[in-house]
Amino acid sequence: MNDQTPAPPPYPPPYPPSYPPRLGAHVYDPLAVGLGNASLLGLGYFMMGRRKLAVAAVTGSAVLVSVLVSVARPWCEIAVLGWWVAVVAHGWYAAGRGAGGRHGLRGPALRKRRLIALGVTVPVLLGVGLLRYDASRIERSVDEARESGDCARVLAAQGRVWFGHRAADAPLTARGDRTVDACQRLRTAKGELTAGSAGDIGELKAGFDTLSSVLAEPGNDRTAGVVLDGFLDGVPEGKNPCDAVTVTDWLSNRPPTRDALDRSRDAARRAAPAALVGCGDDLTAARDWAKARTNYQRLLDGYPGHELAADARKGVRKATLTIELAHVRGLLEDTTGGTRADYCSKPAKYSGAPPYRKGVNRAMFTGNDEYTDKLPARWRTTDAARAVLVVCADDDKNGDGVQTCPYENKLTPNFPRNVTFHKIAIPVKVYELRTGKLVADRRVQISGTSCPRVLSYTTYGPTDFGPPSDQYVKASKDDVRSAFEPLIDR
Repeated sequence: MNDQTPAPPPYPPPYPPSYPPRLGAHVYDPLAVGLGNASLLGLGYFMMGRRKLAVAAVTGSAVLVSVLVSVARPWCEIAVLGWWVAVVAHGWYAAGRGAGGRHGLRGPALRKRRLIALGVTVPVLLGVGLLRYDASRIERSVDEARESGDCARVLAAQGRVWFGHRAADAPLTARGDRTVDACQRLRTAKGELTAGSAGDIGELKAGFDTLSSVLAEPGNDRTAGVVLDGFLDGVPEGKNPCDAVTVTDWLSNRPPTRDALDRSRDAARRAAPAALVGCGDDLTAARDWAKARTNYQRLLDGYPGHELAADARKGVRKATLTIELAHVRGLLEDTTGGTRADYCSKPAKYSGAPPYRKGVNRAMFTGNDEYTDKLPARWRTTDAARAVLVVCADDDKNGDGVQTCPYENKLTPNFPRNVTFHKIAIPVKVYELRTGKLVADRRVQISGTSCPRVLSYTTYGPTDFGPPSDQYVKASKDDVRSAFEPLIDR
């Protein structure tokens, strides 16, 4: 009989006779678990069969990423990084404490688990890296567009950002979002300034307030400057020059803010002369003479040496003459019926009238027209625009006595009544229309024939007491002309 000695175990003690152990819930590889957890997807915990920990890890990662995307502050990235280190370290530690962890895994099983962990974690980390790189490229494009003042390019560049970029580099993409927000506000400001250029001061102020808020944020000088320059370049080209005057007035009086918006003052000074003259011309066409003159005069006062000053002076003179003539005509409205016009108590000038000089000076006569109507037509006018003088005539009175003659009456034929004949005295004031100044204040005396053979007179009641003791001479047209000629024909 052959005795057979049993073969020694392949592995000496102290290893258990059942080694290598079966892969199971208590046999973990710390490296595989740590790598799996580095994906922030809880893969390491799934390898360990710790599903609750895996779900908690995924939930925590999702919450932190959501906070990172929404808040987009650097501390959020630090929190995510801290969470990443924590789950990696905890997975490594937890795997090392497993029942089979002391012995580790060997062979194909070990490689398989590590390859699975690498196959998930590496693409995740690589993807994050690539997304951060792409986000930086987009941010450079946004910065370049902003520096060139091109908001359209800013919007196009930032439009390439998606959730992946925000999760990978939230603070960087948030800067681009702020630039986009600034451009959108600039678009609003442009609309407000366009409305303001039509004379809407409320919209104009709103536009400048919006520009000011954008300029207060660093890096927006160029984009805001493009909008501002576009507005300022269009100020003198407004459809309505009077609207442009309103705009330039507001810009000139706007308090300085010590930023790019203060350029509006210089732009207003450049645009104001053309706007003032254009507005004056429009108001002249509308026959609003007072406002037209005001605009022309403002140019002369503020920009006396400007190339448009000559046009403004012509506009001022035309408006002034029109206003003066309208005023004079209003004062001379009632020049008939023997009623003196208001001009006689409130004389005014019409600068466009010819000067009072040698020769015949045509006049407008107001007041006593019983005798002035007998003057030659070439001496008189009813149009203030053609007059040199305004002659205000009062009621006629007895002038110098010329001759006294006795006249009988039927009641007392033996007692004739003496009648003194007087020149016709008319107090007159003569004003030079060009200056509105009094040039003559005298009593014009009209001569005529006296002591007619038969004196006609009017009696009242049944008794004839004879003719009045004072009578006017009988004046002819030549007599009236001779009396007034020294005033009219110098």
